[in-house]
Amino acid sequence: MLIRSISLLIAGLLLACQALASTVLIPMDESQKDHLKSYGAAYWVLTNKVTVDWLLNYRGGSFAFQHAPQLENELVVRGISYTVISDAQYNSILTQISNPEANMDVMKLEKVPKIAVYTPKSKMPWDDAVTLVLTYAEIPYDMVYDEEIMRGDLPKYDWLHLHHEDFTGQYGKFYSSYRHYPWYQEQQREAEASAKALGFKKVSELKGAVVRTIRDFCAGGGFLFAMCSATDTYDIALAAEGLDFIEAMYDGDGSDPNAQSKLDYSKTFAFKDFSLVRNPLEYEYSNIDMQPQERGLTEANDFFQLFTFSAKWDPIPTMLTQNHAKTIKGFMGQTTAFRKGLVKPEVVVMGENKEMGEIRYMHGTFARGTWTFYSGHDPEDYQHLVGEDPTDLALHPNSPGYRLILNNILFPAAKKKKQKT
Repeated sequence: MLIRSISLLIAGLLLACQALASTVLIPMDESQKDHLKSYGAAYWVLTNKVTVDWLLNYRGGSFAFQHAPQLENELVVRGISYTVISDAQYNSILTQISNPEANMDVMKLEKVPKIAVYTPKSKMPWDDAVTLVLTYAEIPYDMVYDEEIMRGDLPKYDWLHLHHEDFTGQYGKFYSSYRHYPWYQEQQREAEASAKALGFKKVSELKGAVVRTIRDFCAGGGFLFAMCSATDTYDIALAAEGLDFIEAMYDGDGSDPNAQSKLDYSKTFAFKDFSLVRNPLEYEYSNIDMQPQERGLTEANDFFQLFTFSAKWDPIPTMLTQNHAKTIKGFMGQTTAFRKGLVKPEVVVMGENKEMGEIRYMHGTFARGTWTFYSGHDPEDYQHLVGEDPTDLALHPNSPGYRLILNNILFPAAKKKKQKT
């Protein structure tokens, strides 16, 4: 009789615990007050050794995790919209998601990605969208630059963002407009001193070595993300390995007049058959970038569309395109948009302006790793000019354009499923 009573008591306690068990749901549809900080909250939950469910295509790519008072308190502090639901309610959501007819899936986030941002220690007179959004979302990152990369620090990290860098060694091709500015002259002095200290005769040679080291990081399983000019100049530097197409004002000597014909497109991640812009006074690297005069767009009509992928069959591009909007405002940069005809056929296009023949957001694999290229400078500043104040993301907490960056931040945390297409 006593044993039976104890058994009934235990069963009752278990039922009570199950009734009390609950799940926190962070919706990522239009009901969310702060989409950007929600990513930071998901990252923070992971640091507390709690698994996060990323509900792909469910209410804009919502997050869910087991309820705990300290976790809920953090959401309140960060000003994030959330609801606490019973586990029975959550199981109902999971059943809905698992329906073969539903274009939804659950991606388990388990690992805390260690993040590095490639950026100079002395900031140039412009900001970087990734560091802005990481800071706003309260996601920690380390700054690395040429010295750390050549020292072999990259294997410490899961994810690397390339600052809007010029990997060709032409200092952004700002010579014509800014060569008399103190910041430009200081940039050149620092770059030349760094190259010499690291054993290279020229900055272009150092940048080439950096690009190849990053390539090896990606090949080993690293996650690479680049924006603006760090996209096309990265591939140009890969294709031009061993070539000198840089003019004297940038590297002190002449260039190979036949460099164009010697480019090796098999070495690039994304682009093929592009032509270099050899004029050292022209503010452009190649014909990869769509030019303003041929685009004919203004802030009022510059948009691109995100693709919709199968969550159950193509989880990687599905993760990278999670959003509460499918139409994204366009924005300019030194590299504003990728010419579609120069993108390799195996690249996964995730966002494009089809009418203009330009790609804005794309993804690919390299050996064991992956890369994502996102064109433009600042998703909430259409034409960000040198010297302008950084964007205040507190004014744009629901930015669809910035969400694409943060999708890439959480992507390395996912327990990978094999892509089926």
